Amino acid sequence: MTALLDESIDRRAHSPLTWLLSRQTFWVFLAAVVAVTALSLVTDTFATQNNLFNVTRNFAFVGIIALGMTTVIITGGIDLSVGSIVCLAGIILGVVMNAGYSIWVGVGAALVTSLAIGAINGVLIAYVRMPPFVVTLGMLAIARSLAMVASNNRMVYNFGPDQAKLLALGGGTTFGLANPVIALVVLALITGYLFRWTQWGRHVFAIGGSEQAAVRAGVRVNRIKVGVYMVSALTAGISAVLEVGWLGAVTTNLGQSMELAVIAAAVIGAALIEVIRNSLLLLGVDAFWQGTFVGSFIVLAVMFDKLKGSLAE
Repeated sequence: MTALLDESIDRRAHSPLTWLLSRQTFWVFLAAVVAVTALSLVTDTFATQNNLFNVTRNFAFVGIIALGMTTVIITGGIDLSVGSIVCLAGIILGVVMNAGYSIWVGVGAALVTSLAIGAINGVLIAYVRMPPFVVTLGMLAIARSLAMVASNNRMVYNFGPDQAKLLALGGGTTFGLANPVIALVVLALITGYLFRWTQWGRHVFAIGGSEQAAVRAGVRVNRIKVGVYMVSALTAGISAVLEVGWLGAVTTNLGQSMELAVIAAAVIGAALIEVIRNSLLLLGVDAFWQGTFVGSFIVLAVMFDKLKGSLAE
């Protein structure tokens, strides 16, 4: 009888509703739905087609990089260099295409540069055992400096014979959706598949759970860590290509302070961050105060998640 009672309690404790309520993703989604509904009721401009199009496009750039940042955070690391990688990749793309090369050569050069930066970060962190904060903070300065050298600190706005293709790639639409949004969806599906169904994904979570246990289990921790930072840098490079195509120009200010938005998006979701920013803008909140509201929301969201976990224990 006791065994049956324990089994019944266990089933109730792991019911679909309980499982759903324990997921941070559910609460983030619920918060986004509430915010969108409230803004649609209190403003006449939020729910318009143009504004929603802009919101989805804007959070796509950050969301793409957040996929890579999430992978890094799962392993217990951090990547503070993603904003500068966006800048360097965008400048390399612009300089190569400005020299008359095709869009494929430009995009390839930008992504290879991003992967190289990620590999350097990963090797220093995994094999040299340097702290991720120190390595990526140093790379933040190095990558932006290299972008200034490559462009002579000038704006690049002439992208050669394939300029129209680049502008269509980043600023165009497919089936009514901005191309960056479609890229975000595709990359999110790929990332989800890698996490859920591949050995690589299981090893990433194993490292985050206990690196020492992962080593004893035969996981090639160092190799996985290098790969994780390369993924983070690659997503930054992809976002750079799309953002330059949307802006139609690139300067060494591209990606400035983007690291903060990406980390926030990895914690509570890119869509929710952009909805908050957009709502503050529509409600006429002073731009100087917007960072305070966004930062406070992030802290409260993490605090709520921690309190929820403590209560569950």
